[in-house]
Amino acid sequence: MSAEELGQKPLLSLVRAMVEAMRRAPGVGLAAPQIGVDKQVIVLEDAERLMASLDAEQRALRGRAPFALRAIVNPRLEIVSHTEAVFFEGCLSIPGFSALVPRATEVVVRGSDERGAPIEWRASGWPARILQHELDHLQGTLYVDRMLSRTFAANEEVGQHWAALPVAQVRDKLRA
Repeated sequence: MSAEELGQKPLLSLVRAMVEAMRRAPGVGLAAPQIGVDKQVIVLEDAERLMASLDAEQRALRGRAPFALRAIVNPRLEIVSHTEAVFFEGCLSIPGFSALVPRATEVVVRGSDERGAPIEWRASGWPARILQHELDHLQGTLYVDRMLSRTFAANEEVGQHWAALPVAQVRDKLRA
């Protein structure tokens, strides 16, 4: 997006629409291409209500903690840690399914907010996963392009058979 677009009504309206769509889904992130807009814009938010089904141990394992709404324009991602974590991941673009996806555990994203203020966010754990997932959308990549293919399943199946197991055990059982 050009500097002239920052802070202007069309961009502010786009961000509002993206936030509404993300929250209505509900999801933790959304990229403009997911709603048919060819712009380099993402929104992210992980609210307490979205992780209510996870106990403290599951949250800690994922590095998951609530964070406030953020909109990032023209984001650029840098992988800080090449250590990967593998967890089930889904997507609003492919509703009803999920798979194990390896992601870097720590990243830095740089860009600006919708009004043009610079942003630099060093994120680890689940926020780092969300950032990588949403920036993939901006490059035309979906999680199914990165998933461990033998783990692709309907969310109901994942919930019934795999969600309570450690990832290593799921991988072993599926030989993924």
